[in-house]
Parts: sequence; C-alpha cells; structure tokens
Amino acid sequence: MNKFFFLLVILFPELTFAQTMNLNVPELTVPPDIAQWQLQRTTIRETLIKVMGDLPTRPKVTEVRTLSKENKGSYLLEKFEFDNGAGATVPGYLLIPNDGKLKHPAIYYCHWHGGNYDLGKQEIFTTHHTPQVPAEVLTSQGYVVIAIDTYCFGERSGKGPDGSDEKGSAEELTSSKYELWMGRSLWGMMVRDDLMALEYLFSRPEVDIRKVAVTGISMGATRSWWMMALDDRIKTGVAVGCLTRYQELISEKKLKNHGIYYYVPGVLKHFDTEAIISLIAPRPILFMTGDEDVGSPVAGIRKIETAVQSVYKLHGAENNFQSIIYPKTGHVYTPDMWDKMITWMNTKLK
Repeated sequence: MNKFFFLLVILFPELTFAQTMNLNVPELTVPPDIAQWQLQRTTIRETLIKVMGDLPTRPKVTEVRTLSKENKGSYLLEKFEFDNGAGATVPGYLLIPNDGKLKHPAIYYCHWHGGNYDLGKQEIFTTHHTPQVPAEVLTSQGYVVIAIDTYCFGERSGKGPDGSDEKGSAEELTSSKYELWMGRSLWGMMVRDDLMALEYLFSRPEVDIRKVAVTGISMGATRSWWMMALDDRIKTGVAVGCLTRYQELISEKKLKNHGIYYYVPGVLKHFDTEAIISLIAPRPILFMTGDEDVGSPVAGIRKIETAVQSVYKLHGAENNFQSIIYPKTGHVYTPDMWDKMITWMNTKLK
C-alpha cells in the first residue's frame, strides 16, 4: 500500500476512497483554434478506440440475412441477423414506413439495460419505459428505425460463454470476464456490434444517409453518444439519462449504479466523459437527465457541460449542444422528454 495513502486513512478515516486516491485524470484542455483542436480530436478518438481493447476487425456487413418480412400496416417490419465475425450472431429489426417514399431519414434505436435481459430490442414495440411505443411513433413520423440485441439481451440471452443455463447478470459478468481474457472489454464488443449494424443501416436503399440519428435511454443513451463519438456520419442524437462523469461517480460512491458491462479499462488514464462527448462537436446532440438519476451525479454533468460547450463554441455551434437537467426526476423517460426527443429529431433531420 502507498505510504501516503496509508497515512491519510489513519489520520482522516472519514475521507472517501476518491479523496485519498489521486486519480490524476488528465483534464480536457481546448486549444484556441480549430486546426489545433482537430489534431487533438484525432488523438482522443484514437485513444478511445485503443482503450476499448483488442477488438477483432469488423467484417463488412454484406451478408445480412433477412429472416422475415411482415406488413404491419403503417410500416414494413423486417427481421434480420448477421455474423459479427467474433463468434456471435446479431439479431435485429428494421422498420420501414409504408408511405410510398423512396428515401427516409433514419433512427438507430439503442435499447436500455434496466436488468431487463429478456427484453432487448423488443422494447421498441412496448411502453415498458417510454411514454409511447417507439416503433409506432417513429415510423409514423417517417423514420426508418433499426434496433439490435446487444450481448446478453433479447435473443442473445443465454448465449454467453457458460451456455444456455446462465442468463441475466450472471451471464453479463461471465461475458465480461471472457472479454477481459481476450484483451478487450464487453462494452467495446457491444459498441462494435452497434457500429456494424449502423453500417447496415447506411447500406439500405430506403435510407437517406445524410439524415441518420441515434437515440436511447440509460445504456441506450451511453451507446448513443459513444456511437456519435466514433462515427461522424451520424447527424444528430438524443440521449436520455446516463450522462455520467466517471470521477464524480467515484467521489459520490455510486460505482454500484452501473453494471459491469459499462466499465472500460484504462479510460481514466487518458480522459473523462467530456473528452468522449467532445468528439461529437459540432453536430447537434440533446441530453436529458433527471437530477435524481443515481447513476449520473449532477456535479459531473455540470463539468461535462462546461467542457463540451467550449468545444462547440470553438466551432461557433453553441446551440447544437443542449443538456437539460430535470428537477425532482429520477432515471425515467418522462412524457416531456419524449416530446422533446421527437421535436429534436424532426427539427434536425427534416
């Protein structure tokens, strides 16, 4: 044990773990001009990809198998799957408005966690945690919608390293252990699948590739802003909940409020959340978070807002970064949040 750390614990037993440990996380320092920022941005993105782990090269999504097609009246529903090139099959849904138009804006819908391992992509057909049914509302607004199951969820539940008898949080933990042994994170593999499915979305002839967005709540929110940070083709996004700065998560003793999938080794050696989100600038993104969301300390949100807004200001695009903190609100998707998400998408994509 570090002698200085030991002395602090003895002299000041009331200090928290975070207060006695010097995290020494590099701060995001925004340069005064765009040219310097672009160089720094490249470095941040390269580092972000590196800390995700030794991910297998993503195969081109050229052999997506369409399993079924169904006319749902207002939209066509296609079920598909693809091999992710890392030993797993990724199932998904593609919803196409039945409006006769050749091209549509599109929304990549990221399902949440919530311990609902049996739900996954099926949430787009429910009001499990959204005020309205996403599939019905988004297609009625003229959007192509895509959704996949992440590792351990939906049709992928029970397909982890220990087989079909293990599901839920136990499977998630086992999957995380396996990926660490392979030199990568479970989160990195989840985002990898998302980027492959995104590639499929861009390949569809029904999609206007200039008008593609991403959205989700909770784990789906985090998936959304990581995807935008890693792929510049996504025009806009809306993230509900889980705007989490990692240092505040530690200092407020709230690490338990996120599942094991969420933790990426080495991130804090390089930067905190604001650096990742800064990669999205100057594209428009909306964050909506409850002030009682236990996984997103407000003090951390404020620091993210300050840092990221400086990057948007550098681009002359201050209005493209919006963060709303809802008072007396927990980890929920309120009707007002839902209405603002729809308005944001219609404004930015249409």
